[in-house]
Amino acid sequence: MKFKFMWIMSLALIFMSCGQETPEMTLEQIAEYTKRSGELLLSKTQYKPLDSKKHEPGIVGGTWNATTLSDPKTFNQYIGERDGESAGLISQTLDYLVDYDSVTKSWIPRAAYFEIETDSKKGTLTVHYTLRENQCWSWYNQEKTVPVTSDDYVFWYNEIAGNKEFQCSAYNSQFVTMEDGSQAHIDCIKIDDRRFDFVFPRIVADPLLATNMESCPSFIYKKALEEDGIDGVKNLFNASSDPKLLPSMGKWYISEYTPAQRLVLKRNKFFWDKDEKGISIPYPEEKIIQIVGNQSTDYLLFNQGKQEIYLPRPEELDAVVNNQNDKYTVFRADGSNSAQMWSFNQNPKNKDSAYYKWFTKKEFRQAMSCLLNRSRIINQTYRGLAEPKYDFFPSANPFYNSDITLKYRFNSQQAVSLLEKIGIRQDSQGIMRDADGNKIEFDLTITSSASVTNDIAQIISDECAKVGITVNIRQTDFQKMVEMLTATYDWQTIIIGLGSNLFPSQGSNVWPSKGNLHLWHPNQETPATDWEKRIDFLYNEGSYTNDKNEAKKIWDEYQTILLEQCPVIYLVRSRSFVAIQNRWNLSNFYFDNINGAVTDYIWLEEK
Repeated sequence: MKFKFMWIMSLALIFMSCGQETPEMTLEQIAEYTKRSGELLLSKTQYKPLDSKKHEPGIVGGTWNATTLSDPKTFNQYIGERDGESAGLISQTLDYLVDYDSVTKSWIPRAAYFEIETDSKKGTLTVHYTLRENQCWSWYNQEKTVPVTSDDYVFWYNEIAGNKEFQCSAYNSQFVTMEDGSQAHIDCIKIDDRRFDFVFPRIVADPLLATNMESCPSFIYKKALEEDGIDGVKNLFNASSDPKLLPSMGKWYISEYTPAQRLVLKRNKFFWDKDEKGISIPYPEEKIIQIVGNQSTDYLLFNQGKQEIYLPRPEELDAVVNNQNDKYTVFRADGSNSAQMWSFNQNPKNKDSAYYKWFTKKEFRQAMSCLLNRSRIINQTYRGLAEPKYDFFPSANPFYNSDITLKYRFNSQQAVSLLEKIGIRQDSQGIMRDADGNKIEFDLTITSSASVTNDIAQIISDECAKVGITVNIRQTDFQKMVEMLTATYDWQTIIIGLGSNLFPSQGSNVWPSKGNLHLWHPNQETPATDWEKRIDFLYNEGSYTNDKNEAKKIWDEYQTILLEQCPVIYLVRSRSFVAIQNRWNLSNFYFDNINGAVTDYIWLEEK
């Protein structure tokens, strides 16, 4: 099997000299060298997590050069939610109602101010939003503007996300489960042009998390819906449309799109976020995004100074850190809050397959967790700059409990014992077979663009092979993977990342059994298992419990069950690194594992 052992080869050269043999190294020596080399790399980077200091005012001007790996599929906000590249681009023209400040651990206004009102007698809660004054929709190179109003939010919530026929991912989050088990709707009501309310039929723990949303130009989408129905909405702003027709109320306009080549974004001088001198953020006049197709080209452009920022892959980290000079600086962040996960298809659509019988047994999933060699993954793919993820909630989550961790860690003998409990044993040739004689063999699907994930998959396959299990690695593009997870359900096992649960009630479409991204068996009408039924109950109760002590008991049990059942098996938390060109003033630049690279307030040092 081919792994990236270039750093081991470099180590061997240290010991080589004319007429001498290269001494052999034990695994322990390799691990120790890996640790020391990783620590040396860390010492050459800077650490600057986001803080609460006031941003220094900057200077307008310059071009921010960036890259993307693929073309946008659409400029349509509704269609875009199904494609990460498109959604990320469209969001440049929009803004959320509020934001969570990870430093002060409090919610702060963005497009709107908020007030939360609870009625203890009725058991209801209302979030009152008031839009900032003078926000507007505008178009690139035009003076025409249209006010941003409550209609933009109320329409999208009620008529698009709230219409089941649109199949929006946010649809399920518009409902709460009442104490009698019935479902009740969270209503969004217009008060006037700047004010609107979200009325909850039950008091919830995180109402801002449940209501935070981006706006839409309702004067465009509403007309399309009234004239041509759902198809009218779907047909707006496709990828062949002139992007200058798309209005913006965010930081940027999309002014140009040349397929397979580049996108050009222009600064929106009307954006509400301004520095102390009254200058709208961001400071660069334009952003040019080259469509590069792969990260190797991305890296080359950064080295040539044609890209402003780069997040190195583990195999590039040595070169990126050690080649620092006056041209760029490398920053580091602590281990990420999120981690990739390994999951097993338990959808009864595949009930006639042998693997379905294996995957639906918790002992099998626990055994796979015991075959996951995280130490080997950390050393061979991350240069030691990662740590195992044995918890469910990240430490930043208010209900993280360091005492609740995964019991099923790397132990081949324990894996074999667990498999024996469900009738899976090695035959005379050492091949694992179930009670019906079926060879234990299954596919592991990964994205074709992720070389690190491929290395991890190879390690999983190798460790499973040692006990007689065959794992076939299948590479596919990300969009095909999304289709497999949400439509065809024709996958076996998969490695994917779904972000982090900074709040326990995040992931409403993942963790409850009815969720459309409940990976292993989505869209369940009723919970398929007793443990999923219990998870549904705990998720629901925790979401509506304001008493912190009572909520802790709920979320403790919730984490414990998921770590026992292993429907997903988390891999490792890798450290993050970012390199940024020094031509930018970095006074307002920050980088950490919650906010990522914060570049909104940096400006060009020299024009």
